[in-house]
Amino acid sequence: MVSWIISRLVVIVFGTLYPAYYSYKAVKSKDVKEYVKWMMYWIIFALFTAVEVFTDMFLCWIPFYYELKIAFVVWLLSPYTKGSSVLYRKLVHPTLSSKEKDIDEYICQAKDKSYDTLVHFGRKGLNVAASAAVLAATKSQGVLSDRLRSFSMQDLSSYQSDPVNTGATQPTAAPQRTRSMMRSKSESCNKASS
Repeated sequence: MVSWIISRLVVIVFGTLYPAYYSYKAVKSKDVKEYVKWMMYWIIFALFTAVEVFTDMFLCWIPFYYELKIAFVVWLLSPYTKGSSVLYRKLVHPTLSSKEKDIDEYICQAKDKSYDTLVHFGRKGLNVAASAAVLAATKSQGVLSDRLRSFSMQDLSSYQSDPVNTGATQPTAAPQRTRSMMRSKSESCNKASS
């Protein structure tokens, strides 16, 4: 456990932060030689990170595994061994040069397929959402119309049975009575639905 923590710290500090700072300095100074050096390092480090995911799962039981990872990162960075440059020139560059067209074609196909898949699932998602909205609207429309119909019928029946003065002496009494009836009806419906 301790070696795992130390390994992670070394990879983060010396494998990522230190090279990131010197890459920044290379960009700032516009030195082409430094550009190339750090680009080779980042290509090798990206491959190391991709491989590390699997080796951490399957090879972590090997004695001194994490110590070997630390040594590898130090070897990549060392100006004496120039590990990233050696790996890039001897292994990565020849392999990528010979497979470059195949990789480019595969990437183009993957982009096209991913776009088509995104559009396909996007349409499916929109269809499902639209169907759910229509279904919810049709179900709730019946409940809503029943509720509105009950309010309307109640209001009409109470209005017809209620003796209302048609004179102009009490113009505000009828709207207040109607509001109180509607309020009491909505309260009784809320209690019944709860």
